[in-house]
Amino acid sequence: MDYLKNFTKLDKYILKQIFEVFVLGVVVFTSIIFASDTFISLIKQISAYGMPVKIAFMIIILNLPSVIVMTIPMSVLFSTVMTVNKLCLQSEITVMKACGIGIKRIAKPIFLFATIMAILTFVINETIVPITASQSKTLALYALVQRNIPEGKRNFSMKELKNGNYLKRLFYVEKCEDKHFTNVSILDVSDSDKIQILQAKTGTSVIEGWQFDNASVYTISRTGKALNTSWIEKTIVDFGSDIQSQLEKKNDGSDFNFIQLLPYLMSNYKNLPSATIAKYRMCFWEKIALPLTTFVFVLIGIPLAITPPRVRHNRGFLFSIAIIFCYYIIRAFSMSLGYNQTLIPILAANFPNIILGIIGYYLYKLKSENI
Repeated sequence: MDYLKNFTKLDKYILKQIFEVFVLGVVVFTSIIFASDTFISLIKQISAYGMPVKIAFMIIILNLPSVIVMTIPMSVLFSTVMTVNKLCLQSEITVMKACGIGIKRIAKPIFLFATIMAILTFVINETIVPITASQSKTLALYALVQRNIPEGKRNFSMKELKNGNYLKRLFYVEKCEDKHFTNVSILDVSDSDKIQILQAKTGTSVIEGWQFDNASVYTISRTGKALNTSWIEKTIVDFGSDIQSQLEKKNDGSDFNFIQLLPYLMSNYKNLPSATIAKYRMCFWEKIALPLTTFVFVLIGIPLAITPPRVRHNRGFLFSIAIIFCYYIIRAFSMSLGYNQTLIPILAANFPNIILGIIGYYLYKLKSENI
């Protein structure tokens, strides 16, 4: 509190430089993650399952908070390294040293900024991400169940794939108006032993999928022998059962916040499989470890950004990428050990912070003693 009361022009100057680069870092890193992961995944769902583009865009918006909480620590590191390295190149660190201002004093506003960003990361991850993650999954399931119905089209066909590559069903529709179909034929090859052909004069879209009235179903063996012919007054083709099971398998606890996850684990400890318990416990400790990453990045970023006077080019960007790369390599390794229950979850979630924190503390102490 005393430091905040004695806020100086130097603190404001450093914070201004940090914040400007931080905003750029959030935009850049968020765009990279979206382009490499979320966007490609949605493009696959659009092509494979016929998800409407408008709904895909809404899902992108809903996934944005979960990406931002990952990019905030990266951006804090990026802004720290770029700003401190720039101060070194412009000899401002040298001037500050001549005025008796050491590295510890220069680092105070940077650590203050890291504290604010760590709190912001925790708040977003606990209040916004669980809601948007749940809504994103619900919206994706609803869109994939409803399918992308091409209104007003005539004589069109659609295919439904399983595992992304193999044909499951092939649809032919003569006409579609106001979510009502006319003269529909469905070829179902999902069963390895038989083939089913469904033909219906009329059909409509309902919440559960596509509903057909007065449908004829022909069952044929793989060798071409007719096995059965039946008439069904009403039948529903469900597109979402497989997708729903896949979404449930991918649930890693992101739908819970920190307060909800702890009692859920305690009440279901004996009922859930050990692998699921390990996954949720990892998620629990990851919610604490992620905000702490901002401090670790600042701790290791400041000493690496301080370059010798003879170096006349900005190495901040390369240092940022190298540190982020090392962090995620260690994180992937420790998380896999945590999911396999080789490491206890609290250690697995914090292992990258421990390793980089020790290295950062040593480098920071070394630089602060020399500057």
